[in-house]
Amino acid sequence: MELQLYRLRYLPTRTVGQLYVDREYFCFTQEDTMREIEGKQVSEWKIKGSTAIPVGRYQVVLQNSPRFGPDCPTLLQVPGYDLIRVHAGNTELDTEGCLLLGFALNDDGTIAGGTSAPAVREFKQLIKKEKEPVWITIINSQNMGNVLF
Repeated sequence: MELQLYRLRYLPTRTVGQLYVDREYFCFTQEDTMREIEGKQVSEWKIKGSTAIPVGRYQVVLQNSPRFGPDCPTLLQVPGYDLIRVHAGNTELDTEGCLLLGFALNDDGTIAGGTSAPAVREFKQLIKKEKEPVWITIINSQNMGNVLF
């Protein structure tokens, strides 16, 4: 399974995007502020607990998380990061560098209440059914425009 995360809105405290599963739109995403500086080491631009995941391609596996429970989607081998989880939440206050999912957004780019947990649940089910490795490619798409906004 191939996942694509297109970052579409770069706000002062959050980065909003869209997640596609095998090129089909799935849901909205929210991360911390995108601070990446191309060509620089992660240690030069990362602020611990408040920086979006670096652009790249990462394997996604299900792991047990003491904080988020069993079968938590987790990105592997993210440079400069440990335990990047995909979990429910509504604002950047609910993430420390992780990826939040939701089926709807508020006008300010936060995830609409009541839409995050169902998105994460459905996402987990997709991964559980998959027989092949699951990969996510994170793309800064500042020049693409807003696809669904």
